[in-house]
This record gives sequence, structure tokens and C-alpha cells, in this order.
Amino acid sequence: MSGDSGPTWDRGHTGVPDQQAGTRLNGAPGPPAPGAADAFASTPAQKKAAAGTIETELEPNTKKAAEHADDATTTAHKGFDGWETAAGLKTVADTWDQQVKTLMGRLSSEKAALRGASGLFTRNDIGLGNQFLAQSKLNGL
Repeated sequence: MSGDSGPTWDRGHTGVPDQQAGTRLNGAPGPPAPGAADAFASTPAQKKAAAGTIETELEPNTKKAAEHADDATTTAHKGFDGWETAAGLKTVADTWDQQVKTLMGRLSSEKAALRGASGLFTRNDIGLGNQFLAQSKLNGL
């Protein structure tokens, strides 16, 4: 069709092969360049700081909030004693307590993982360095 402005196969094609063929999800950034400073999402110091924030802020503040909610719910429960509302409040309080317990466990796990990750990377780096050193000595380098 003459004058058709629809898309064609070669529109925008330069004839130069793509030098970085690969697969990645839409919207996902490509891999970092070798040796790039931002190859890791965080530094050991940032992991340590995040673990400290969990320990000094999130865990104690979550515990305080849970205790405050428990106190308020207990007071309300007493005010509705003998009513169906009291039974409903008890159910809500039990669910809340279980959710807080789960959250506190998750915070504790994340804190431990953050603290362990830095040590893991360090031990891995030292181990690989020792392997390379041993290999270079075997090869007379």
C-alpha cells in the first residue's frame, strides 16, 4: 500500500547486531558493570546500621505499641463484660497478639540475617582469596 505509515520490520533497525544480548524482566535494571561500586545493594556498615535500627527502634517500639493496644483492649473488654462485644474483643486481641508475635519474630530474623550477611561475605572473600593464593603458589606465580 502506497503511503502506508504502519510499522515495518526494519523501521529503526540499524543493521548492527546487538552487542548485549540477554534476558531481563521489563523494568528490571541490567546487571552492574564488573567492578562497579554499586554491585551490592548495601555495604557491611549499612547492614550493621539496619540491624541496629531494628534492635534499638523497631523492636522496642513495636513491643510498646503492642502493650498499649493490649492495655486499651483489656480496658474495653472489661467495660463490655457480659456482652457479645467482649467475646469479639477477646478474639481480636488474640489475633493481634499472634500477629505481633509473628512480626517480632520476623524482625529478629531480619536483624540476625543482616548481621550474618556481612560476616558471610567477608568469610567468602577471605576463602576465595586463600584459594587463589594457594593456586598461584602451585603454579609458581
